[in-house]
Amino acid sequence: MVDAARVTRRDTAAKSNGFNEPVNTIVLVGPEGQVVCERCEIADRLFSRGRGLLGRRQLLRGQGMLIRPTWSVHTAFMRFAIDVVFLDAELTVLKVARQLRPWRAAARRRAHSALELPAGECERLRIDVGDRLAWGSLERGR
Repeated sequence: MVDAARVTRRDTAAKSNGFNEPVNTIVLVGPEGQVVCERCEIADRLFSRGRGLLGRRQLLRGQGMLIRPTWSVHTAFMRFAIDVVFLDAELTVLKVARQLRPWRAAARRRAHSALELPAGECERLRIDVGDRLAWGSLERGR
């Protein structure tokens, strides 16, 4: 579990996804200071947006993917359920699709991005419409 007191704002780290495309990893923090997504990959390029979570066996607590820009997602060919949080450009929650099972779709018009989390995380973290998330990063060291 991540200590929310160790979270600072605005930092990204880059790594490779194995396809010569950099993957930015961020931390998203909820309105009460809770860490919503400790290892959140940003999918903002054609290949990373198209691939999304396909090919993965699961998402662990703390993992997620922020797909942008998009206003819809699908779980075709996926092996597990996810929670999807649709966000506007200011990271305000517009819609929460909980427990989206494989071979389903969800959408929210006027959304700027979609945050995909492990199924059950939105309920556990009490994420709801109107909440505003923020960028953050974990302090290293200590």
